[in-house]
Amino acid sequence: MSLLSATPHQPAVSEREARQVAEAAREQDWRKPSFAKELFLGRFRLDLIHPHPMPPDEDAQRGEQFLAKLRDFCETRVDSARIEREARIPDEVINGLKELGALGMKIDTKYGGLGLTQVYYNKALALVGSANPALGALLSAHQSIGVPQPLKIFGTQEQKDAFLPRLARTDISAFLLTEPDVGSDPARLATSAVPDGDDYVLDGVKLWTTNGVVADLLVVMARVPKSGGHKGGITAFVVEAASEGVTVENRNAFMGLRGLENGVTRFHRVRVPAANRIGAEGAGLKIALTTLNTGRLSLPAMCVGAGKWCLKIAREWSSVREQWGKPVAHHEAVGAKISFIAATTFALEAVLDLSSQMADEDRNDIRIEAALAKLFGSEMAWLMADELVQIRGGRGFETADSLAARGERAVPAEQVLRDLRINRIFEGSTEIMHLLIAREAVDAHLSVAGDLIDPDKSLADKAKAGANAGVFYAKWFPKLVAGPGQLPRAYGDFHPAGHVDLSGHLRYVERSARKLARSTFYAMSRWQGRMETKQGFLARIVDIGAELFAMSAVCVRAELLRTTEAYGREAYQLADAFCGQSRIRVEELFGRLWSNTDDVDHKVVKGVLGGAYTWLEDGIVDPSGDGPWIADATPGASRKENVHRPIS
Repeated sequence: MSLLSATPHQPAVSEREARQVAEAAREQDWRKPSFAKELFLGRFRLDLIHPHPMPPDEDAQRGEQFLAKLRDFCETRVDSARIEREARIPDEVINGLKELGALGMKIDTKYGGLGLTQVYYNKALALVGSANPALGALLSAHQSIGVPQPLKIFGTQEQKDAFLPRLARTDISAFLLTEPDVGSDPARLATSAVPDGDDYVLDGVKLWTTNGVVADLLVVMARVPKSGGHKGGITAFVVEAASEGVTVENRNAFMGLRGLENGVTRFHRVRVPAANRIGAEGAGLKIALTTLNTGRLSLPAMCVGAGKWCLKIAREWSSVREQWGKPVAHHEAVGAKISFIAATTFALEAVLDLSSQMADEDRNDIRIEAALAKLFGSEMAWLMADELVQIRGGRGFETADSLAARGERAVPAEQVLRDLRINRIFEGSTEIMHLLIAREAVDAHLSVAGDLIDPDKSLADKAKAGANAGVFYAKWFPKLVAGPGQLPRAYGDFHPAGHVDLSGHLRYVERSARKLARSTFYAMSRWQGRMETKQGFLARIVDIGAELFAMSAVCVRAELLRTTEAYGREAYQLADAFCGQSRIRVEELFGRLWSNTDDVDHKVVKGVLGGAYTWLEDGIVDPSGDGPWIADATPGASRKENVHRPIS
């Protein structure tokens, strides 16, 4: 069994051991229904999302009142160009957000927060993120994954009473999990928390600590060694950022989000009271993953805001910019891009609002829906911003300051493209999200047939699993042959008089869901234990599911708007356009399940890593600087200046 490379202070773990750590942190049970999970199993449960759930009037009124205040603040007190130019959010802006109560949007009113619903919290992030994405990142990192959310779910009453009032009004928080040599593989986490009397002593280094440079409170994931009276394992702690031994060693700089207060934080013999431990020892990773279930909705919220802005600029610019005797919007090549931006923005908002409302009602398990929203939103927003840059042409590549200097409107299209790029990496990269969602999507299969493909199981266990699987598949698989999607009048509610027909799209979703489940079953039968290595196949399965989920959300939202808003007809048109575009993508993905270059790509990769193609690198110079690929993270006292900058 080969071991992953590890420095002396890091645990050396095999691939299998790393998977076991991640698996142990998963929520194992499905106590509530999940629309997306059912979709991957070939069951189109439209009843779980239609009629579209709505927030109570009191929640909506409170949310709208705050949005009005936040909009005025963004329009009058936020200078996005200054944030981009100085690569820093001015203290007065952060203090203004504190005065508004924006730090406590998701914190209960009894602790001094605003008590907004997930729906309105996300609307607020979309709004403030459109003013400047670094502001959205600040608020999101504080509330979606920072100290408030894990305390809300797992904290003791004493912890809530001690910390939540501070976090609602004055104190900024950050989430510290990643380390210089530990990304999506938490089994190798090296930061330690050694029990010492009534305290734990923390040592280690954390990387990419969003908000860490300005934070007052930190939620830190550290490994407690197993010992007498201590279960040990990855554990969550609330740490005062001003504690002795905490040093912010660097404020990191990026291609986008230049106002992001993200750094490297070192802990050296930092004493943390045992009372500040969140949950039990060893529960840290589960706490982190559970927090992310709804926390991930913050990223698609800001993607929705970006999409709306891209649509606005595309509309205004394309109607005044003329080429060959007519506005560029009337040229088909540009018009197709505008249609894509409009339809996709409508879809992202539909997915976000549906997922958020289901999270508020807490009647559905939305772990897959939230992950799909993050995956789909981050990928599609990047494409929309790229299309806007193309529509703007040379002006899309030019900075806002340069445009203003020569007398034109300062449109930061290139900045939005740079700012959005990180969303495909933040809070689970696209590749990791594919694997995470795929694992949840095939959970039902693994629960009945997992022992069949587990090399550590005995023949007796495999025989028992085979019998159980036979019973399950004998009942399940025949149901994938036929369904409402083959009935020409199914979902007739989505073809009201005077509107385009959306019922055909829902029939397509139902048929495709069954096809998706059959494809997954065929793959499991074909590859069995090697299924988890077929990441290309799994990614396409997940992408199909994301498209089907988006199509479902779009149709349900269009029907809601038809009955509640004056622009219902236009909503139906946008839904029809999106579903048409989405169906083309789905068909391509289905084709690529079985006809692809995965095998040859694997051979090429082996050749690249083995040096077979180094001749292809001839003829260039490498402008990279010297230094190790990964910085040394050996525990010890800091040798650098502390650049921690609490907001005064």
